[in-house]
Amino acid sequence: MQVLTPNPQVPLYSLEPDELTGNKHFRMYNFDGVLPDHADLLIPHRKDHYLIALIRHADSSQWVDMTRHVIKDNTVYFVGPNRVIVKEGHKKMWSTGIAFTKEFLSFQGNDSLSKLPLIENPQNGFELLLSTADLAFVEDMIAKLNAEYITPGEWQQRMLGAYFTLLVTYLSRLYMEQYRETTNSADKMLLRSFQAKINACFQELHEVGDYAALLNISAGHMSEVVKIQSGKPAIKHIHERLTLEAQRLLCHTNNALKEIAFDLGFTDASYFNRFFKRETGVTPAEYRANIREMYH
Repeated sequence: MQVLTPNPQVPLYSLEPDELTGNKHFRMYNFDGVLPDHADLLIPHRKDHYLIALIRHADSSQWVDMTRHVIKDNTVYFVGPNRVIVKEGHKKMWSTGIAFTKEFLSFQGNDSLSKLPLIENPQNGFELLLSTADLAFVEDMIAKLNAEYITPGEWQQRMLGAYFTLLVTYLSRLYMEQYRETTNSADKMLLRSFQAKINACFQELHEVGDYAALLNISAGHMSEVVKIQSGKPAIKHIHERLTLEAQRLLCHTNNALKEIAFDLGFTDASYFNRFFKRETGVTPAEYRANIREMYH
């Protein structure tokens, strides 16, 4: 993977085209009993693209943000841009990965593709368990994608797009079944919009009223809807996002606590210290020491 920035807090990897296709926005990876690249193990990083992987067998685990996942056989895993990933050591693996960018989604001429549940991932999922029938379908789609991937020609991109659309649509149906989101009401959509604005603006905006203004509604109405839909106050969503990013930076960088505080929009490092302890029960320094001891 190509590193986009020379000295990022957590390296951001771009999708590097392979020699076979030269495509900068879509790539397939097939591993058939091969060992991983050990240079990539235990290195925290982010991707600027999406990855969907069918893991047939791999004795491995991964951290996604601050959660450790033990990889299961015959399971689909998926991750979107900017999530912090740490791969732990594993032995030989059998898998197929499909990496693609936001641009690839837009190339398909179907705006709804980027709004599929698997792509939007409103429940912050990471894995999809497959039945025997699901596995057979996914394997069939992967076989078709692989065949087109190595067959250049004027119809290649259309065929890749068609099979890809079918695959992610099928996986999105599984996503809805397994993560049990049952409503697309206006209130639910407001909650999603609020969460999306937090992801985009949490470093600059820390108050509920700021987000209500962005969404052109009153702070009181938004707070009421968010509490009903999510079970927790609107300010808690903002604080949780700030805390998650603080945890990422404390774990995966050597930045000073004052620098992390300023990166997250706190003008006073002592206030950041109090904020973090209130949210987590420990100070930033204690959290950094504890999480690094766990990693090692």
